Amino acid sequence: MADEKKDLYLLDAYALIFRAYYAFIRNPRINSKGFNTSAVFGFTNSLLEILTKENPTHIAVVFDPPGPNFRHEEYPEYKANRDATPEDIKLSVPYIQDLIKAMNIPVIVKEGFEADDVIGTLSAKASEQGYNTYMVTPDKDYAQLVKENVFMYKPRSMGGGIDIWGIDQVKEKFSVSEPIQVIDILALWGDAADNIPGCPGVGEKRAKDLIKAYGNIPNIYEHIEELKGKQKENMINFREQVELSYRLATIRLDVPVDLDEKALKREKPNMDAINKLFDELEFKNLTSRINALYGTAPVQGDLFGGPAAPQSEVIEEAYTSHQTLKDVSYRYYMVYNAQKLASLRAELSTKKQFCFDTETTSVNAMEAELVGLSFSWKAHEAYYVPVMNNGVVDTDITASFKAIFADDKITKVAQNLKYDMLVLKNYDITIKGPFFDTMVAHHLLYPGLKNGMDFMAETYLNYTPISYESVVGPKGKKQKNMRDIAQADIVDYAAEDADITLQLAEKFQEELKGSDVEKLFNDIEMPLIEVLANMEFEGVTLDDGALKEFAEKLRELIIALEKKIEELAGMPFNISSPKQVGEVLFEHLKLDEKAKKTKSGQYSTGEEILQKLKDRHEIIPAILEYRGLVKLLNTYVEALPKLINAKTGKIHTSYSQATVVTGRLSSNNPNLQNIPIRDENGKEIRKAFTASDDKHVFLSADYSQVELRLMAHFSEDQHLIDAFNRGEDIHAATAAKIFKVPLDEVTGDMRRKAKTANFGIIYGISAFGLAERLTISRKEAKEIIDGYFESFPGVKTFMDGSIATARENNYVETLFGRKRNLSDINSRNGVVRGMAERNAINAPIQGTAADVIKQAMVNIQKRFISENIASKMILQVHDELNFDVLKTEEEQVKAIVKEEMENAISLSVPFDVDMGVGINWLEAH
Repeated sequence: MADEKKDLYLLDAYALIFRAYYAFIRNPRINSKGFNTSAVFGFTNSLLEILTKENPTHIAVVFDPPGPNFRHEEYPEYKANRDATPEDIKLSVPYIQDLIKAMNIPVIVKEGFEADDVIGTLSAKASEQGYNTYMVTPDKDYAQLVKENVFMYKPRSMGGGIDIWGIDQVKEKFSVSEPIQVIDILALWGDAADNIPGCPGVGEKRAKDLIKAYGNIPNIYEHIEELKGKQKENMINFREQVELSYRLATIRLDVPVDLDEKALKREKPNMDAINKLFDELEFKNLTSRINALYGTAPVQGDLFGGPAAPQSEVIEEAYTSHQTLKDVSYRYYMVYNAQKLASLRAELSTKKQFCFDTETTSVNAMEAELVGLSFSWKAHEAYYVPVMNNGVVDTDITASFKAIFADDKITKVAQNLKYDMLVLKNYDITIKGPFFDTMVAHHLLYPGLKNGMDFMAETYLNYTPISYESVVGPKGKKQKNMRDIAQADIVDYAAEDADITLQLAEKFQEELKGSDVEKLFNDIEMPLIEVLANMEFEGVTLDDGALKEFAEKLRELIIALEKKIEELAGMPFNISSPKQVGEVLFEHLKLDEKAKKTKSGQYSTGEEILQKLKDRHEIIPAILEYRGLVKLLNTYVEALPKLINAKTGKIHTSYSQATVVTGRLSSNNPNLQNIPIRDENGKEIRKAFTASDDKHVFLSADYSQVELRLMAHFSEDQHLIDAFNRGEDIHAATAAKIFKVPLDEVTGDMRRKAKTANFGIIYGISAFGLAERLTISRKEAKEIIDGYFESFPGVKTFMDGSIATARENNYVETLFGRKRNLSDINSRNGVVRGMAERNAINAPIQGTAADVIKQAMVNIQKRFISENIASKMILQVHDELNFDVLKTEEEQVKAIVKEEMENAISLSVPFDVDMGVGINWLEAH
């Protein structure tokens, strides 16, 4: 028994909860009820990581008690500068406490003492009784408690693993000879988060240097005469403050709390309570993990929670019904002979709408082969048509459905309809609207939520669909392809997709009726599906030979830069290693004495950090240039040729209408939205995108300053409106207003500052942010912003009004009715509220810009069809549309594009479209 493992894990509840919440601050997890589950999810994830990977024998979660503690009694300002706890965290804590209770893990709270004092006391007692104790927290203060069998267990940012600090790690991180000296460092350094004052003028580095030299604070004062200047003066004048800070930073080890080994022993959880809680929170993946951890598995339900549908056996006669479960009679059929196929087509032709789905061999629509089609027009009933036999597609079967899909009197329902449309295009099947895409409908009705069919089925139908893995096997090298599965084993999975999608469509159709987004859905998003499918199917020609030549040039530049950087450093090192870059810059060259290390123990050398230091040494701009060239080479120049489709010889990106909450289209494989355009090397990428042949030209049409024009319209600021209506250079006009000079006296520097302010204001830029961008003082930046609002008072009125509207409604919307939910707009936490306020200003503008270009795309496509234009729209990138244009149609296409883009919506200012033509994208831009 003496050798029995005894590992005690003590979790600092609020430290982990806050960390989890802020890890998702830019992309919070919101469930279908609108509840922000970020904090609960992150805490639960950390807890499960510990239980799974560490398998502790004993565990407890320690909470801070409400109200003040002994530190407040001594120093009322303790933690006084903290923002109010975000409301979403307050709402999350009861769920977390319910989770801990369901896990049968003890919760410890001691009135008058913080969690770290309780954990410190328990770890000291556990150490005496032979435990290895792990204090689970991201809080650096706990380092003072580390000893031979007491460790810090520090979770990194989400998904980043953990750091375990023992004695050696604490010595290294704090440059101390023993962990107890961490208190001395914190007392000198202070702690802004806890409002521990420390000694003025003493930062992290100086605090470590002093303790390294003198050992502790009393010894510093014994040798105070050895210090010099302002530092000596501050240490003397603020001695009481330093000693107070020492007491505040010291974690107590004498809290009146017992180490109850029996209570702390890990017990089996209450799985019923956990599954109920996870179901309410919509934690599907965590449910699977915890059931796997404890060897249980929830029963898959039918539409009302009963047992799962049985897998189909080989069906001798089509239209054979499955069994009836509970009150729901549902039937999934396989249809495979000519008579039954004819009957199915006849049924489909009489419907006002039907839902369909494709089973294929690939998620890449341009490479996928069709395995089968499923159809549903009535809830709980669906039909599956296999079209592949021994790996070969029966094109007679696919062709027999052409007329059905081309019938423009029947609404076609699907989940991610564009994918199915592209797959069928490969078999010469054209799908005509009206369309209803459940994914896009959900994105408009519930912006920010997940749009996958499984999530929606569980959320809105209380039904867990058959998983893809149950058909093809678990993920991994041995996972089967759909072409390898017997058709009879696909029936339930495929038919169910059509059935569930139909049920979701019927729900969303009712919700769309009379809603603010109904017109947006019907008039723009649904017609846009066909436009995007045509663009993706057409693809764009890529000159891979030019890219190969450019790749060689880049490699030569990179090698030359490597040599230059090593010469500037005075030593060889791996420039691609952030760790080594940090050591060279901050230890070898000593470019920034205040440089901070990350939690993993290495210096931060991200672009934002290096940009601030680029004037300090020639090596920094060289490193930034090196990184840019390597990214260009790896991400685009070498990667793009690999994405050329073998059959078409073109690049076929995939656009998504239901990814970006502002309404912007996103693209992947490749992501064309991020192709660099500003520097000369980046422009070479655009040069490789060419017209399809010598009979065509590449046409680029780009909205000029669309968001500023929308700001003029939203704000109704007459000065901005007049400037645009007069056709003035808006940045020069803004500079003339801000700096109070005539338009013809605006300098290039004035215009540059005004341009940065123009675009920054849209994103709610602060004086600090503007100062950073322009490399000017915060005072000058504030003067520019103040001058801007003085010159354009309507902009300030709009910004304030948009925030006020968001506070009242918890959302803002575009001119087309698209909503952006802002549930944090009334948060008492400044950081959270500030982000929501910036979105309240920007979302109506950016979202309207997205809707405008979508409207233009739909209108251009209509014109192309009505005027029999053979030229093709091939790319959409931000505010730009690109076309492969027959030379004989050039003038007609330019007229159509300009007219439809500039008249997509009527505003108080005109839209202006810049157009260019060339043999490639670069020439046309």
